[in-house]
Amino acid sequence: MDDDVRPWDAAAPLVRAAQRGDALAMDDLLKLVTPYVTRLCGPIAPRETADAVQESLLAVFRGLRGLRDPQAFYGWVRAVTVREAARVARRTASETPADPQEIGRLRDLLPGVGGELTTEVRDLLARLPVRHRTVLVLRELEGLDERTTAALIGVPQGTVKSQLSRARSAFRKAWTR
Repeated sequence: MDDDVRPWDAAAPLVRAAQRGDALAMDDLLKLVTPYVTRLCGPIAPRETADAVQESLLAVFRGLRGLRDPQAFYGWVRAVTVREAARVARRTASETPADPQEIGRLRDLLPGVGGELTTEVRDLLARLPVRHRTVLVLRELEGLDERTTAALIGVPQGTVKSQLSRARSAFRKAWTR
């Protein structure tokens, strides 16, 4: 793929073909977005990542015909994936630590910490409530603003701000203990 081609531009023809019923295009489209979906699901549903990925891809498969703008495919996939990953994470009784590489991107929350993060930090992040982990992933890993994050998870922007503040505070407090 050409370096100048944006992912949504490359996906648009596949989206159109899949919406017309082309099974091969649908297969190619799902293969194309699986790494992105997996990257989003990992920190939100650390113990049930495979289930969250499967549920997300199934929701993409089922809902693709309703997508009006093929250029909006990646944003739509992100919304579907966050919703499904949070749903899967909420139904799990216990959680395991998130992927150390994903947590490494959150190191800005920990002043004075560099290099490899400890098991304690991974466990601490995994113990945050799903809603806090979801907001942290969207803001810190995906780099989305509060307005976009609020739209994705279906809550008011003020709720995102307060959840993010609480998540950061809880993370820092637990770290200093």
